[in-house]
Amino acid sequence: MGESQVVVGLSVPDGARPAVVHTYRELLPLLRTGPRAVVMTMGALHQGHLDLVAKARELMAPVGGQVVVTVFVNPLQFGPAEDYEAYPRTLPDDVAALTGLGVDLVYAPSVVDMYPAGPPLVRVSPGPLGAVFEGAIRPGHFEGVLTVVLKLLQRTTPTVALFGQKDAQQVAVVHQMVSDLDVGARLVVVPIRREPDGLALSSRNRYLDPAQRQVALALPRAIAAGEAVAAAGGTVMAVRAAAWAEVADRPGLSVDYLEVVDRAEFTPVLDAWTGPALLIGAIRVGSTRLIDNAPIVIQATSGGGPGA
Repeated sequence: MGESQVVVGLSVPDGARPAVVHTYRELLPLLRTGPRAVVMTMGALHQGHLDLVAKARELMAPVGGQVVVTVFVNPLQFGPAEDYEAYPRTLPDDVAALTGLGVDLVYAPSVVDMYPAGPPLVRVSPGPLGAVFEGAIRPGHFEGVLTVVLKLLQRTTPTVALFGQKDAQQVAVVHQMVSDLDVGARLVVVPIRREPDGLALSSRNRYLDPAQRQVALALPRAIAAGEAVAAAGGTVMAVRAAAWAEVADRPGLSVDYLEVVDRAEFTPVLDAWTGPALLIGAIRVGSTRLIDNAPIVIQATSGGGPGA
């Protein structure tokens, strides 16, 4: 320990703690010229976040690029009845988790630093893509997400921004924003990291007591069941049926949605659909809300082609 790993001119000390800044003024002089990857988080880091960091380091090391992690609990994306105040804030633990992973810089702004004039009057609309599923259940959520993502992209000026597949609809709306508004960053999506019992890693998993956790496992089982049917050549209807069989009439669990959708538009596909799709689900167990998804491919059937 204590030696440096030098890759294409980039010196990253073994075990090095990233620099931590809390204001845009502090951030600017630390942003180096050249390639940069950013991983945006709300803190309470888990291995899923660290997978994003590892991918960022993998992409930046060969080109001598910089890795920046942002930690900010964004009030704009929380609804009135959601857990903004209770959301875990664990910055010292987060910085400790990032130490030694090749992260150059952690930007952990306050609400005042991000929104110095108060809640912004101009915000980014997600359009129709943000009005369904998560957007319908959490009105205003994606507007808040896109507004903070755009601000963080403009502040950190990355060449690459990394997001997790677990938040699939968020990835879709961010991708649309980047495309429509000519944002100069490439998006890289990292697969879902699961716990040994199959539950997708989430900062909200800590809210589940042991009994609730057992109930919550119905969601990953539903996703896995739908995946298996799709892989075996099943139709959209068969995929839906297999997924719903795992969550229907489960005590202690309510389903917000469980559907097969177009990967780009997040509209439910018709029963005759063939080709790439996404199986998405959201449930509530007690006061905890969990989401999950899996990319699938519906193989050709006699019912028609894609979108038929």
